[in-house]
Amino acid sequence: MQFLKPRVLLLITIAAHITVRTAVAQGSSAASDRIISHISFLADDAREGRGVGTTGLEDAAEYIAERFAEIGLQGGTADGFLQRFVISPTAPAAAHTGIGGVAVSNVVAIIPGRGSLRGQAVVVGAHYDHLGYGGFGSLDPDSVRVIHNGADDNASGTAALIEVARQIQARDGERVRSVVFVAFTAEEAGLIGSDYYVKNPIVPNDSTFAMLNMDMVGYLTDDRLTAFGAETAEEFSSLLESINVDYRFRISAIGDGYGRSDQQSFFVQKIPVLHFFTGTHENYHRTTDDADLINADGIARVASLVADLTWNLATRTEPLTFVDAAPPQVATSGGYGAYLGTIPDMSDSPGGVRLTGVRSGSPADQAGIRAGDIIIQIATFEVADLYAMTDALRALEPGDTVAIKVRRGDEVIEVEATLGRRGG
Repeated sequence: MQFLKPRVLLLITIAAHITVRTAVAQGSSAASDRIISHISFLADDAREGRGVGTTGLEDAAEYIAERFAEIGLQGGTADGFLQRFVISPTAPAAAHTGIGGVAVSNVVAIIPGRGSLRGQAVVVGAHYDHLGYGGFGSLDPDSVRVIHNGADDNASGTAALIEVARQIQARDGERVRSVVFVAFTAEEAGLIGSDYYVKNPIVPNDSTFAMLNMDMVGYLTDDRLTAFGAETAEEFSSLLESINVDYRFRISAIGDGYGRSDQQSFFVQKIPVLHFFTGTHENYHRTTDDADLINADGIARVASLVADLTWNLATRTEPLTFVDAAPPQVATSGGYGAYLGTIPDMSDSPGGVRLTGVRSGSPADQAGIRAGDIIIQIATFEVADLYAMTDALRALEPGDTVAIKVRRGDEVIEVEATLGRRGG
């Protein structure tokens, strides 16, 4: 090679940087175009706000399945991409919404693993439902029977999910965990879709390495990105920091795995989780959450970071160190009155209140109550559902020692608990 003068070498270096930046920009632009196309479909008035029980929600599920198929993913169920189920008429979440008995579907796709890691999986998810025509959950109280399009909540996360799937499908490796992509239904009604999935997983929960959730990633501002759940694995903070070197987000990596989104369903199964979120805004749960307000370039960047993180987790040979956390008291049978320290399963009421967990050190924990138990009686109060349990705790006082009957498998067990004071 001929010796080049410093000025010529400098010009070549600058040109190379411009070429790389142009290629990245073009890739980002193409991803942004795909993302806004997905959101424009999902958040169109024709989708009826993707409310449970609407034709629009069914159309959205079919659309997502078609995109997964176009990318080249395999369907995750025996029936293809749709994991169909019926919402229990006894689900506490159905009481205010009338969705009990409605047939719904998660959309599930898989890229099978290879080599020694193929028996494990990384799950990447986002919910695709929204509030439909308003009503319960809407922050526009005067807008009942007006379509809530939910462009950010959560057409943005769904579009990002499809983009992550596209990027992961293009990668290759000899030792890779399976990657399962799930668009969850009925999240707004109480995490019903993700709860159903963890009870009917494509890859067993004890073989699920981690779960990444994208919920409301459409309003990126000043590069601020929150990664909830960063405390659920000891390695997450440093892993996020290393991957973010190429993206330069201002990442706030905080918190445990609880929260009002689908990662909670996995966290209570002792799976490390992260929930990516670009922040709330004035259009949250309102009729104004429309596609023309979305930052598609921002979603494209978030999706690329999540894809890189997904691939890192899918190919990682070192384990993650799971870190459990006590359930927040606000998640228990709430309101006021005595405190027991339980997290109710919101998907059904099987003749009582099934629990997904108990708070460490709480009266329930000290009494030996555990996840999976079904509370059927507290003191003299029969507990048929969550509302009966709430009424019972409201009628009792902190410091009361009461008998609690739980159904555990085929047995009915009676334990004794001394009720606590909420927040104390």
